Amino acid sequence: MRRLLPRGLRTRLVVVFLLVSALSALTAAALTFRQARAAILDRTRDSAMHELRAQIGSLAPDLPFAPAETDLRTLALQLDRGGGFREDWRTAAAYRGGALVSAAGPAPVLPAPVLPAPLRHAASSAHTAVVQRFHHAGEPWLALALPVTREDRPSEPSGLVVYASFSLTEEERDVATLLSAARAGALPVVLLALVPALLAARRVLRPVRQLRSAAENMTAGALDTRIRVTGDDELADLGRTFNTMAATLQADAATLRAMESRARRFAADVSHELRTPLAAMTAVTGVLNEDAGSGRLAPETAEALELVADETNKLGRMVEDLMEISRFDAGAAALDLDEIDIGELVRKTLGLRHWQDRVGVDVPQGLRARLDPRRIDVVLANLIGNALRHGGPSVPVDVRARTQDDRLILTVTDGGPGIPEDTLPHVFDRFTKGDAARTRSEGSGLGLAIAAENARLHGGTLTAANAPGGGAVFTLTLPQEPA
Repeated sequence: MRRLLPRGLRTRLVVVFLLVSALSALTAAALTFRQARAAILDRTRDSAMHELRAQIGSLAPDLPFAPAETDLRTLALQLDRGGGFREDWRTAAAYRGGALVSAAGPAPVLPAPVLPAPLRHAASSAHTAVVQRFHHAGEPWLALALPVTREDRPSEPSGLVVYASFSLTEEERDVATLLSAARAGALPVVLLALVPALLAARRVLRPVRQLRSAAENMTAGALDTRIRVTGDDELADLGRTFNTMAATLQADAATLRAMESRARRFAADVSHELRTPLAAMTAVTGVLNEDAGSGRLAPETAEALELVADETNKLGRMVEDLMEISRFDAGAAALDLDEIDIGELVRKTLGLRHWQDRVGVDVPQGLRARLDPRRIDVVLANLIGNALRHGGPSVPVDVRARTQDDRLILTVTDGGPGIPEDTLPHVFDRFTKGDAARTRSEGSGLGLAIAAENARLHGGTLTAANAPGGGAVFTLTLPQEPA
């Protein structure tokens, strides 16, 4: 049923309106036709009965008390001839249940009337007039039976019953004409209903379109969008509710933005305040770590100093990462673009971290792009470092580069266990750990988030996936000429 209805709300409203109009017009036409048909037939019946009563009233007093067949035939002949009511008017008479006598005979002047058997049966015991409509030879007919009362005793039947019948073809023709007129009148009514249907659909859909446009604007971020409300109907109530919802949503969003801004400012301030003392602590722990490595300290003291130095270095890297994230959140991060050789950049990244013997490189000679070398070095260092840490000590790690449609594509793959499927959608979220059971790691949990931010800053993307044969695949896609 749903497939039969059009999809557009405007079309649905117009179709439903037209259907209701058509149904109303047909119902009104049917009721009018029924009432008119009943009125025509009732008027014909009443006129015929009045005519028959009038003729009987003028002719019955001349009949003998016990009329013979000749008297009845004479009465029927007078009734037929005097029935100016209509040309096919035919009568007959019967006395005390006797044979039906009409004007027809051995030398008939007029044909005998057509009378149904049920009418004669009902009239034999009736004290009032009996009427019956029936069909004869495919045409509608009306038959009347009128018991005649005694002149001196009006309440007592005289035994004489007068019958009359005639065809209703003319009335049926009038009824058929009336039915055709009703059918012909329904179509213009339906067509005229199209105009108010379009106007009504337009009036109903205008607020709906405004709501849709307002919702689209809010989806695009314009939370100050409001709609103009007029009237006092259900659609106006819907518009007021939408405006109230929009105001509440705008207030909540402003509150959340303020809270988020305060949280970012707090993290940035804390990181900045920690930076100086951590730098001093890193320098001191570095000196102590060298002493611990010289063997001049007790083994327990040397082990404790190495642990303190490692934790201080981790804390220092986390603070640097937090400050970098704060710069991205504040929109203060900027690119320092330069025309660089991609192969040289990859080799420098590996050389600075002593990874050149552990990572395979496949970069075409002379492949160049306009990038920020420091930020791309951070991205590659995070991706390769993660591959070396989580892939296992002996898994292969490869860096490949190629161009496609004016875009530079760098991929870092490893042959490790890959990224768990439940972690894959959140791998670039802040403080996401690849192994939930591993609560302590060398990374801060911000490396991949910073890498993704650097990719977006270049106008590129960074994606993660698992290779069909196993292992993680990180793909960095960058425009060769950032906007």
